[in-house]
Amino acid sequence: MAEGSSKRRQRRSFTDEFKAGAIRLVLDEGKTIPQVARDLDLTESSVRTWVERARADRGKGKPGVLTTAEKEELAALRKEVRQLRLERDILKKAAAFFAKENS
Repeated sequence: MAEGSSKRRQRRSFTDEFKAGAIRLVLDEGKTIPQVARDLDLTESSVRTWVERARADRGKGKPGVLTTAEKEELAALRKEVRQLRLERDILKKAAAFFAKENS
């Protein structure tokens, strides 16, 4: 790409309080997502993602969208499944080793 033709904005991080404020503007005060994004110098996609998560957490999201608590539980369960599979594989190898030794 040529210099200066397309500058990418550096990735920023926002506090939970800031996100909650942006969400409140959309859900409670009735402002549109593009309007809030412009006012706060954010991308529309960021605000839209925050609002969709908030709606799901409030029980008003689209069907099939997981709440934050459900996402956290799913991540913990997946981690536990990985650990259990690892332990199972170790036990299988140990059982095969000892069966071979006793033969």
